[in-house]
Amino acid sequence: MPDFTNHQLPPTFNRLAWSNLAAQSAEQVALAAAPIVAVLLLGVGEGQTGLLQTALTLPFILFAIPAGLLADRISRRWLMAGAEALRAAALLAILGLIWFGWLTLPLLALLGFAAVCGTVAYSVAAPALVPSLVSSDLLPAANARIELARTVAFASGPALGGVLVGWIGAAPAFGFAAALSMIAVVLLSGIYEPTRAPAPRRHPLQDIREGAVFVFQHDLLRPVFITQFIFNIGSFLVLAVFVPYAVRHLGLSATGVGTTLSMYGVGMVVGALLATRLMRRIPFGTVIGLGPVTGFAAAAVMALTAFVPSPWLAGLSFFLLGAGPILWVISTTTLRQSVTPPRLLGRVSAINIMSYGARPVGAALGAIIGGLYGAEACLYLAVAIFGAQAVVILLSPAVSLARQPDMVGEGAKVLRAC
Repeated sequence: MPDFTNHQLPPTFNRLAWSNLAAQSAEQVALAAAPIVAVLLLGVGEGQTGLLQTALTLPFILFAIPAGLLADRISRRWLMAGAEALRAAALLAILGLIWFGWLTLPLLALLGFAAVCGTVAYSVAAPALVPSLVSSDLLPAANARIELARTVAFASGPALGGVLVGWIGAAPAFGFAAALSMIAVVLLSGIYEPTRAPAPRRHPLQDIREGAVFVFQHDLLRPVFITQFIFNIGSFLVLAVFVPYAVRHLGLSATGVGTTLSMYGVGMVVGALLATRLMRRIPFGTVIGLGPVTGFAAAAVMALTAFVPSPWLAGLSFFLLGAGPILWVISTTTLRQSVTPPRLLGRVSAINIMSYGARPVGAALGAIIGGLYGAEACLYLAVAIFGAQAVVILLSPAVSLARQPDMVGEGAKVLRAC
């Protein structure tokens, strides 16, 4: 098993890691500030903020595949820089509209949509770029660094966005996010990206089909995608009903709800910090299996609160829901980078992001089942859903991997998968 803890990550990757931290922080600050501005500055209600949130999530479904095509056809570094520049421009436009008093909800939704399109392109291209910056044995450590940055941004960004809006106003909050995006662009400019062979000129649908066939006919990647899709349904089912459930059944105040939810971010940070040590000491496939199994345990603990209404159990559930799946993200990202030919990395990364399309399904299930049968029924259903995703991965050959697979080249591997 490769010992990636005895090596330092190269400086060019460190620039990518810092750029990723700036980009992820910009995203989270802006995503937190947008609904606050909509409510406090524009005076919109719950239904309209729901429409705003829809506009801020649609790009992941609409533009993940086009972004993957671009990532396999042009420089990934330049795609990421262009994406961040787009986000910075959109955020600066929001700042200007606020400054002149011209901001409306449709304009906020439109510019927020454009900013998130930048997020999608960056998120697709970054995992595809990493294998060209580090050696195979350093991939787990590099992915752990990327995920730690994302986790820190995810955990602190919403609070920072709220504080910025509350302390210094809406416009400076968007200005701060735009400045972070520009820092990300500057850091990317110092990265050396090895030249890739030009992609053959074909119809985009042929390229999309090639990437999809590779994933869904691959013995390792297919169960990973299915597991992740089911996991997203279960996790957003729980999130959809937790706040009213916590207030009504667990007796939590707004502060208590926020503290309990924050354990998710704490778990993610702990998982990201432990990832490289675990991947050095236990079989690679075992690490892959840990995430789904821990997710099932988290769902079971949350369902237990229906009988033992303890905020501590709810906090433990969210901690497990953060810690285990972050190991999943790091290990399966490494797996995809190892078994995917370089020219397909962008499309394979995009298909992975398409699994996020399951999130609205989970939220809709929460709304329907919670409305008809109560939040407790949703928690019991979540146990079954998390159990299903654990079974899918545990029955797959991925959990039998003793070590990280060797990096593949072009040619035979692609032909076998296609």
